[in-house]
Amino acid sequence: MSSFETVEPTLADEQQAIAGHRSVRALRTVLARLELSLVIAWATIAIAVAFALVPFAFTRYSAVDGLAAERRMAPGIVHWLGTDELGRDLYARIVYGSVQTLSGALIAVGVGLVVGTFLGVVAGSSRRRLDDAIMRLVDVLLALPPLLLSLSIIILLGFGTVHAAIAVGVTSIARFARLSRAEVVRVRRSDYVEAAFGSGGTFFAVLWRHVLPNSLTSVVGLAALQFGSAILLISTLGFLGFGAPPPTPEWGLLISEGRKYISTAWWMTTFPGIAVVMVVLAANRISRALHGRTS
Repeated sequence: MSSFETVEPTLADEQQAIAGHRSVRALRTVLARLELSLVIAWATIAIAVAFALVPFAFTRYSAVDGLAAERRMAPGIVHWLGTDELGRDLYARIVYGSVQTLSGALIAVGVGLVVGTFLGVVAGSSRRRLDDAIMRLVDVLLALPPLLLSLSIIILLGFGTVHAAIAVGVTSIARFARLSRAEVVRVRRSDYVEAAFGSGGTFFAVLWRHVLPNSLTSVVGLAALQFGSAILLISTLGFLGFGAPPPTPEWGLLISEGRKYISTAWWMTTFPGIAVVMVVLAANRISRALHGRTS
């Protein structure tokens, strides 16, 4: 008898090997479809949302209290991103400031999405006179610069994050209205909508069952894009002093407070600015991905 024995593979071993190869192939396919930039974008948004939901889980420092002896400390082991002019931890201020900035952007997108989509659907599904009247109003909103329109609305409503968010939301109504109207007009001319009307469907039933579900998919991509634009505009309003009042942390306000010490404490403006840029770019990247799937 030979000292080496050959072992015949069993049927179970062969099936297990085939299943393993299929799992590896499926994993490779998923990884090939996932783009690194899109993964980073989703991770950035997830971290920012986690900061806004549970900020106390990411830092042990207060966002409003500081030590006079630790004023304008450079980034280090104790304070990762340094401190501000009052000795407050800058990382904690950025974490807690995400609540104001992201909630404001969410309110702004909600206002633009609800009001703008409603106007667009009404204009796209109504008679010519009402359509023309709504779209002329939309043209007026588009003709005004967003920052100027936001400042005008804030002067009427007053300062604060919520008022700034509403003002930013009003500036995005026209974009949602034009896109939703164009999609409603396109879907209304399709064959299955004509067939639904021919089979006895009422106007509102066809609008609810066929037109709206097939015309609002592109609005989702626009909402993601407007989320990034809203963060940028809200931060701009906070930088100008029209957002959250001190000492409430808000990303635009942090940049405004740090500009006085930019030559001696560069981190006070650099790190809040990086936070704004990263979240805005991440939202724009997700918006492009959603637009590519819906187009």
